[in-house]
Amino acid sequence: MTMRLAAAAFAAAAIFAAPAAALDYAETPLLAPRVAQGELPPVAERLPKSPLVADIAARGRELGKPGGEIVSLVARARDIRYLSANTYGRLIGYTQDLKLAPDLLEDVQVEGNRIFTFRLRDGHRWSDGAPFTAEDFRFYWEDVANNRELSPAGLPDFLVVDGSGPRFEVIDARTVRYSWDAPNPRFLPTLAQPRDPFIYRPAHYLKRFHADYADQAKLEEAARKGKLKSWAGLFNRMDDMFESSNPELPTLQAWKVATAAPATRFIFERNPFYHRVDEAGQQLPYLDRVVLDVAAGGLMAAKANSGDADLLFRGLTMGDIPILKEGERAKGFRTLMWPYARGSEIALYPNLTVTDPVWRALNRDLRFRRALSLGIDRRTLNNSLLFGLGREGNNTVASESPLFEERLRTLNAGYDPAEASRLLDEIGLTKRNAAGIRLLPDGRELEIIVETDGESGLIVDGLTLIGEFWREIGVRLFVKPQDRTVLRNRTYAGLTTMVAAQGLDLALATAAMPPAELAPLRQDYYSWAKWGQYRETRGTSGEPCDMPEAKRLLDLYAEWASASDAETQTRIWREMLTNHAENQWSIGTVAGALQPVVARNGLRNVPARAVYSWEPTSMLGVYRMDEFYWDRVPGREARRGGAVATGSTAQAFERAGAR
Repeated sequence: MTMRLAAAAFAAAAIFAAPAAALDYAETPLLAPRVAQGELPPVAERLPKSPLVADIAARGRELGKPGGEIVSLVARARDIRYLSANTYGRLIGYTQDLKLAPDLLEDVQVEGNRIFTFRLRDGHRWSDGAPFTAEDFRFYWEDVANNRELSPAGLPDFLVVDGSGPRFEVIDARTVRYSWDAPNPRFLPTLAQPRDPFIYRPAHYLKRFHADYADQAKLEEAARKGKLKSWAGLFNRMDDMFESSNPELPTLQAWKVATAAPATRFIFERNPFYHRVDEAGQQLPYLDRVVLDVAAGGLMAAKANSGDADLLFRGLTMGDIPILKEGERAKGFRTLMWPYARGSEIALYPNLTVTDPVWRALNRDLRFRRALSLGIDRRTLNNSLLFGLGREGNNTVASESPLFEERLRTLNAGYDPAEASRLLDEIGLTKRNAAGIRLLPDGRELEIIVETDGESGLIVDGLTLIGEFWREIGVRLFVKPQDRTVLRNRTYAGLTTMVAAQGLDLALATAAMPPAELAPLRQDYYSWAKWGQYRETRGTSGEPCDMPEAKRLLDLYAEWASASDAETQTRIWREMLTNHAENQWSIGTVAGALQPVVARNGLRNVPARAVYSWEPTSMLGVYRMDEFYWDRVPGREARRGGAVATGSTAQAFERAGAR
């Protein structure tokens, strides 16, 4: 493998073993009968000429054996989409040590973060056996991304630099190139995200539903049957790369959905043309099937404890660990405890763009934000909520991040109620009522209504404790749980005074990852929703950022977005993190909760300990779920419930109309 990423903070990791040409490929037992009957070509013809050879032993794992299935649980049918994040087949993706390396691609060449040349693997095929070629990239670029009916909002943001998209070129059947006039360091990290932006599509399949390639009248008729407005709606329904709701749509992932909704059990079957092999020449994935059963969200721990899942993590929390440990011996599973990489398990976001003028002035006063931080006894929170195992301090990157600095975790994050009271007095909040609660300048009680989505019991419990701490400094806290959509809409409208939510998502950051979460770019950041709204809508709604310290974050992000070297990116990240710690844009409390991962005994290559996050680890994604295997295959087969789709275009039309 060659990977030339000039002047960028990316490096190729050692994920390849011996050259593929030196391997003798072994046929997968499940597929052998289909090969014998002529339904499938032999494994050597199904694989690319240069498959990705996973260096399993070098990463401390065992060579496995193919066969069997695993059963997991989802809280609702739509959650089957998260398997795409966990299987994590990407054009270019993160390795376990968070370096970027080619995966579906054979080679990536980068010039100054401006010109990106992708080389595909010779002979790589979609799950239906059709070739994966440059035409799949051209189709997406010309017929999807630049089609106003399919993409009315225009190009995705990560493809736009200084208001313009890239120059796209097809060099040959295996090579495509994207070129910008200025650097675009967001490009590759976005391709490695848990939610793949899919800048390619199976053109051979989707052209059947595109008005430029098929009979538009027939497409419109099928759309009407499906209660859709136009052919574009039909196309988007069939073009479902992330959601996994269309069993006919070809994939490049390890497993392909074989069950159509509605169903309570979804079966994903192995992709016979998957591009990875192990050092022994066995085609991955090892597991033949992944089965996802729909179960009530509140019953995940109970069902895991009853032995209903071979692998489970979503829907489990740190509070479930005691009951899971009790059931391990009886049901034959183990409960792994992975540190969850978040900036804070509970972060408070004072709304700097709240419409109430009194609260706006108070929230924008650094002394007020700092007083609230100093008024929190994080040690008690840690002991009460995280069994004393958490990390106390600000909402910043985790210690596992190369950007972590201890001083940024601890700055103004100690417990000092005397100093907190002094700061509140200095602001002028000296008057109190008979209960000792301070009064606002207009005579109202200093009662902070802290709104939260109510989905995390830990946040609600933590706010109750914080309310007790703040009472000591003359501040009353009222907790207001509500639906997440309602909460966000209230924040966007400037109606929330303060929101409690989880902290920094990208807590495992490296300098090569976009620091968008640290700047007022998005309206879903609760501290500055209207500033983010202004940026997202290009000034049509919201408010322009009008605080110099926050404007500096916008300037720094713009500088990062045009950077072409790792040193500059690192400097910018560090300044932005320092800016957050010094200005207390959010008030962190404790981090380092443990994510339970239930794995049945006998399921191998599941790391005993790993860092868990949505981004960049893609939950289990970077730990290579396609390498999990049974040391003895359980004598259990998936029930073939639900519709299994392997039909024609006509059947796809029929299904589209029936949904």
